[in-house]
Amino acid sequence: MGIRTGQQFLDTLNGMRPHLVIDGEVVSENLTAHPAFAGLAHTFAHLFDMQHSPEFQGRLTYTSPKSGDLVNASFLVPRTREDLVRRRDAMSVWAEYSSGFLGRTGDYMNSSLTALSAAKKFFAQADPVFGERIEAYYEMARENDLLATHTLIPPQANRSVSGSEQLGGQLSARVVEERGDGVVIQGARMLATIAPIADELLVFPSTLLRATPEDAPYSFAFAIQNDAPGLRYLCRTGLYHGGSHHDEPLASRFEEIDAVVVFDDVFVPNERVFMLGHPELCNQWYADTGAAALMTHQVVTRTLAKSEFFLGLASEIAATIGIDGFQHIQEDLAELIRNVEIGKALIVAAEAQAELSDDGVMLPHWPTLNAARNWYPKVAQRFPEIIRKFCASGLMALPGEADLDVAREDIELYLQGKALTGPERIRLFKLALDASVSGFAGRQSLYEYFFFGDPVRMAGALVNSYDRAPLRGRIRELLHRED
Repeated sequence: MGIRTGQQFLDTLNGMRPHLVIDGEVVSENLTAHPAFAGLAHTFAHLFDMQHSPEFQGRLTYTSPKSGDLVNASFLVPRTREDLVRRRDAMSVWAEYSSGFLGRTGDYMNSSLTALSAAKKFFAQADPVFGERIEAYYEMARENDLLATHTLIPPQANRSVSGSEQLGGQLSARVVEERGDGVVIQGARMLATIAPIADELLVFPSTLLRATPEDAPYSFAFAIQNDAPGLRYLCRTGLYHGGSHHDEPLASRFEEIDAVVVFDDVFVPNERVFMLGHPELCNQWYADTGAAALMTHQVVTRTLAKSEFFLGLASEIAATIGIDGFQHIQEDLAELIRNVEIGKALIVAAEAQAELSDDGVMLPHWPTLNAARNWYPKVAQRFPEIIRKFCASGLMALPGEADLDVAREDIELYLQGKALTGPERIRLFKLALDASVSGFAGRQSLYEYFFFGDPVRMAGALVNSYDRAPLRGRIRELLHRED
C-alpha cells in the first residue's frame, strides 16, 4: 500500500469506533465531522496528501525495501550521516507546515519504531522474539502508513510514591492476566496526544520503574488498535472555540486533543507485545535502543520550525506597526535570532558527530541532543512573552472577522498599521493572539516545558550522564602545572 492519501486517512478514521469522552459526550463515530476533532483530522489529512504532492514527495518519501512502494521517510533506518540529514529534511516539511505547533505528527512515533526495529541486541537480553515482533510491527506500520499516538506515565494521584504504589497499585496500567495468546491490561495511563484521530496506541515503558518484582506487572511495551474493546479515552476540553481560520488561525488547524487512557481489561495479543517483565530493560528502553536519539532528532527539527515562526511573527509585527527601530525591540529580536541559530547549530552538531550503534544504526550524538532538549523548553517560554510585549494592548482591541461586515470603515480607519490596512492588521494580531495569549497558546507553553518530563529531573539526568571527568582532569593538571 505505502503512503496514504488524506481521504484514505479520513475514511479509515470514520470506519473506526473508538470510545472518546469529551465535554459530557461519548463519541465513537463520524469523528471527521465532530467539531472537537474535525479541524485536526483535516490538518492531518493534508499532511498525508503532502506525501503525494510533486513539490514534497521526493523529500517526504523513500522506496520501501520490502514492497517497493513509496513510504514515509521517517521510517528510513539511518545507516549513514547522509541518511540522518535525509530524515531531518523530510521531518522539516511537516514541521514548517505546522510552524512547529503539531507536536505529534506521525514522524515522531515513526522515529521511535524505526530505532526499535533495529535494536536486536537490546531485545535479545530478554527474548529475541520481542525484537522480531517489533520489527514486524514496524514494517506493518510503514507499509500501511499508520498514525500512532503513545502513552507513557501514570495519572497524577499521589506523586510522593511510585506509579506501582498509587492507590494500592490499582491506578496505573498493569498486566492483570498473562494468557497463552496474550496479556490483559487494566488501569490508566497519560498523556495520549492526538489520540482521537490516531490509528494505533503505543504503550511503551515508563522511565520511573524500580527494578523490583513489585514493578514487574507495570513493565511492558505493546501496541493496540485505537478502538480495541475496553479502551477508553478521557479527552480534555478543546481549546478551539469554533472560530474561523481568521479568528483562531492556529487553534482551528493545530489543536491536538490530549487524553487520559483507560484500559478496562484490554486484551493485547502476543504478536503486539514487545516487552513483558524485565523492569531493568524497560528503564533502558529509550537510551539503549536509540529510540530517544531518533525521537529527539525529530523534536529538535520541529522546535526549530517553531523558533523560526516566532522570529518571523515578531519581525512582521515590529515592521508593520513601526517599532522595529526601537532598541529594546531589537534586543528581543536578537534573542529570537540567537535561538534560531542555536537550534540549527545543535541539529547540525548532533548529525556531524553521529556514530553507528552496535546494530549498525547511525544515531545522532546524544549529548548534543540531550543539551538541546534541556535548553529549548525554557527558552521557548520567552517566545509568547515577546509577542505580548510587541503587541501590548493591541491584543485586546481586536474585532472579529464577522465585524468586517458591519464596521469595515471604522476598522480600516482606526485599526490600520504603519504598513497594513485595518483588516490586515486585525488578521496579523489574531495570529499573535493565538500564539501568545489564547488557551491554545497556554497549552503550547505547558506542552513544550514538560515535553520530556520534569525539567529538574532532566537537568539531573543531564549532569549524571555527561562525561565531565576529562574536564576535571584538565583543571587538576592546571592546578599542579609548574611552567
